[in-house]
This record gives sequence, C-alpha cells and structure tokens, in this order.
Amino acid sequence: MQTGKVADAQRGNWVDAFAPDWLKPYARLARWDRPIGFWLLFWPCAWALALAAVARPEAGFNLWYLLLMFVGAILMRGAGCTGNDIVDTKIDMMVARTRSRPIPSGAVTRFQAALFLVAQALISFIILVQFNSLTIVLGIASLVLVAIYPFMKRVTWWPQFFLGLAFSYGAIVGWTAQIGSFGWPPLLLYAGTILWVIGYDTIYALQDIEDDALIGVKSTARLFGSRTRPIVALFYAGAYVLWLLAAFSAGAGWLFLVGSLVPAALLAWQVWTLDANEPLNPYIRFHSNRWVGFALTLALLVEWAW
Repeated sequence: MQTGKVADAQRGNWVDAFAPDWLKPYARLARWDRPIGFWLLFWPCAWALALAAVARPEAGFNLWYLLLMFVGAILMRGAGCTGNDIVDTKIDMMVARTRSRPIPSGAVTRFQAALFLVAQALISFIILVQFNSLTIVLGIASLVLVAIYPFMKRVTWWPQFFLGLAFSYGAIVGWTAQIGSFGWPPLLLYAGTILWVIGYDTIYALQDIEDDALIGVKSTARLFGSRTRPIVALFYAGAYVLWLLAAFSAGAGWLFLVGSLVPAALLAWQVWTLDANEPLNPYIRFHSNRWVGFALTLALLVEWAW
C-alpha cells in the first residue's frame, strides 16, 4: 500500500510524522493532515453554543456539548471528504493539487474508502444521539446536504453555496442542542455563516481555477473572475451584519460589538490583500478563517461572561 504524502498538506503535519503506515492513507482521506476543514465545520457549533449562553446566561456554556461537537466535526468532515473523494476520483486525477490523494494515487481503493466512510458515519451517529430529539432529527437531515454537495460542481456555478448549507449547519444544531427549539438568533447566524463559507471557499477555489477551467468544473471563483475581490467583500460584509443581528437578537451588547471587530478586521485583511496570481496567497487567506472562528467565539463568550 502506498503511503506517499499529499501535495496540499502542510509539511511536517502529525499524520506524516507520527501516524503508523497502515493508518496514513485513511488519515489523509479524512484530511486529518489538513485540520482547517474540521475547524471551519466546528466553529459554527461553538458560535451557536456561545450564542445560546448569551440568550440564556443562567444555563451557562455547555463544555460537554462543545467537546462532543468538536469530535463530531472531525468525524463528519472526514466522512464528507471521504465521500467527496469517492465521487471525484476521476476529477482528482486530472488536477495537480489533488492527484496525490489516497484514492487517485492508489493508496486506498474506493471500496476501502466506502467502508471507512461508513465507520466514520456510525461513530458520528453515536455522538449525535447524545443530544435532544430535535437536534438528532436536524443532524440526520443534514446528511442530505452532505450527500448532494460533491455533485454540485458538475451542475451549478454555485457549489460554494451548497457547501455553505452543509458547513454552516452547526449554527442551528448547536443552538437547538442547548435551547431545544428554533429562534431568530440561530437562523440569522446560519444565514451569515453561509455567506462566510461562500466567501472563504471562493478564495480556496482560486488555487484550482486553471485546472477547473480545463476539465469543466464549475465554481464561484471561475464565475466571479476578475470581480472576485469585491464580490467576496460583499459576502463577508453580509456575513458580519447577519452575525451582529444574530447576537443582538440573542441579547448581546456593546462588549460583543467591540469584540466582533477582530474577526471583521481579519475578513477585511483577507479581501484587501488577496492576490490570486501570487503563489500561496489564497491558501494563507483561506486558512486564516480558523482565527475568524476563534475570535467570534471569544467575542460571544466575553459577552456571556460579562
């Protein structure tokens, strides 16, 4: 079995350095060597839990739920990536950045990948049933979004929108896990997070724009073209406004407003300095979104603690 490194993984990551050889292909399939994805899936869960704490300070911030959702984010992101790679094997073989991934490189067969996908999904379900019935139903419903996303790049110029629907889902389940019902705060948070995902994944897609054009894969990066920077700026601005509305509708005040300027500044920096023609520029700006997630969580927690 091949255990070669993946081209777009950070050098010296823990999978390459420490994982046993038998585990490496599966760890790479689940993107454990590229943790940015599960952080981006996890942060909306953390935001929603913190937002619920702001709305009901007496209930506190549920650290146990935070831990469960963190592990769940790792597993579901891994399952999603595994399913995506099964579907996209032929495409990945034609793109320089992805042809070294486990399935196109031959390190893992599609059947082995399917078994690994089922295993991750089953453990994720065990985590999901720790929550209330509404959250369980919503979590199961999210599988529809996970299932259709890999096909969207073939049929629409807006696959980033469908990624946003799936990757932002924690904004809803985090709230319902703690509150037990819907409300405007999580819906506004969800809508804002969808815009955030469209923005950052458009930046991410700039890395593959030439290969995508050659093989006919659609993306918002290709759709926006030379207008990418101002359009991403609009998506980020919309995300920030909706996040503010979500927080204020939950009872947040000036402390959150001041704290939220940090993630807003990070988003502005991404757009202001974005240069698709400079190697690694989109990669670095995309990865900085983990700090956007951390900063927004911290702003909400400061508001709750106060």
